[in-house]
Amino acid sequence: MSIARLGSVVLDCPDPVALGHFYAELLGGEIEDGGDGWVDLKGGPTPLAFQAAPGHMPPKWPSPERSQQFHLDVLVEDMDTAEEQVLALGATVLDAADRSRSFRVYADPAGHPFCLCAA
Repeated sequence: MSIARLGSVVLDCPDPVALGHFYAELLGGEIEDGGDGWVDLKGGPTPLAFQAAPGHMPPKWPSPERSQQFHLDVLVEDMDTAEEQVLALGATVLDAADRSRSFRVYADPAGHPFCLCAA
């Protein structure tokens, strides 16, 4: 028996509403702005929340000085189409040169790494 269950994964960021919209478009669901710098993603496949973090310093990938600490693996059917879509949403490429791999690494608009992975 577990002690607890996951409520949500919370990402610090400079603009919770903007990052919430990014992940709503990427994963589905609707954002719910709780005010006071807190936004929840409701109805998506994974419970996510976003909180304002003044002075937010995004992780660097790869970097031991500012490690990514965690990342999301997002499963997609078509890597090229998904890449085009996430870039249009404001993601940036971190490591996608090797097109033969089953994953590509990007950063969300607040700098958090995530991977598009072949489903």
